[in-house]
Amino acid sequence: MSIAFTFPGQGSQAVGMGRDLADAFPEARDVFQEVDDALEQKLSRIMWEGPENELTLTANAQPALMAVSIAAMRVMEKGGLSLKDKVSYVAGHSLGEYSALCAAGTFSLADTARLLRIRGNAMQAAVPVGEGAMAAIIGLEAADVEAVCSAAGKEGVCQIANDNGGGQLVISGAKSAVEEAAKLASEKGAKRAIMLPVSAPFHSALMQPAAEAMREALADVKKQAPVVPVIANVTVSPLSDPEEIAERLVEQVTGRVRWRETVGWFGENDVDTLYEIGSGKVLSGLARRINRDLAAVPVNTPADIEAAMAALG
Repeated sequence: MSIAFTFPGQGSQAVGMGRDLADAFPEARDVFQEVDDALEQKLSRIMWEGPENELTLTANAQPALMAVSIAAMRVMEKGGLSLKDKVSYVAGHSLGEYSALCAAGTFSLADTARLLRIRGNAMQAAVPVGEGAMAAIIGLEAADVEAVCSAAGKEGVCQIANDNGGGQLVISGAKSAVEEAAKLASEKGAKRAIMLPVSAPFHSALMQPAAEAMREALADVKKQAPVVPVIANVTVSPLSDPEEIAERLVEQVTGRVRWRETVGWFGENDVDTLYEIGSGKVLSGLARRINRDLAAVPVNTPADIEAAMAALG
C-alpha cells in the first residue's frame, strides 16, 4: 500500500493560516517571504491579519493557499521527508493542482505564485461581475445533475464544475441558467441547492478567456517532470510529462474538477493514506465520505507535521 499527498483549493483559506508555521520554522518564513517577493506584495500580512474579504479575493486566495501548502512541505523536507521516496502520487483540488506540482518540482515556488496570480486575475476578469454564478447541489447523483444542467441550458451555459463526492456537486455558468438548474434540482429531490457566494463562474465554458491566458503563461514558464506523478483534475490519470501537465492545467480552467473520481482512483491503485497538506480539512472530510477505507490526515499545524513525520518514518 502507498501514500498520496493532496493539496486544498479555494474555500480552505482563513485569516491566520500559516502563521503558526512561520512562527515555528524558518523554512516556512522563507516560503512566505519568497511569495511576497515574487508578487511584489505583502500577501503574508493579508493572510495573517486580514481583512477576510481581501484574503478571499481570487487573486489573493490562490497564491496564499499554495504558500501555506509549500511552507508545510518545506518544513517536512527539512525534517528529512523525501517526497520521491515516501509518496507515490500528488493531487490538488483546482488551484491545489499547482501546489501539488510545485511540491513535486514541476514549477519553482516563485513561478507558481506568479502563475496563480495570473490565473486568479484572469478568472475574475473573464466574466463581468453578476453575469455568472455557481451553486452547490447536495443529494443528487451526477447523472441527475447533468440532466438539470442540460434542461437549464436554454438560459445559457450551465455545467458541473466540481464533483466533490459525498453527494456534493457544484454547478457553474450563466447566472440565470444556474438559478434555473438549482430550482430544477430541488424539484428533482436534491436535499439542498445553494447559490454560492463566489465572484465568477469557475470551471465553466465561460472561463475560456482565462484558459487562453493560462495557455500563454504556462508556455513561458520553466517546467520540469514532477518527482512523483500528479493525478490531473480533468483526466483522473497520472501525469509526468511537463507539456501534457501544462495542457491539462489549461483544460482545467473550463473543465470539471473530478475529485470524487480522483479519491476513487487512489483507492483502486493501492493508496491507503491521503495526507492533506495545507490550510483546512476540506479534502480530508471529502475523502472520508467517498472512501471510508482510506485514512485521511490533515497536515497544517506544527503538531500535525510532527505527527505526520513520525508516521512517515
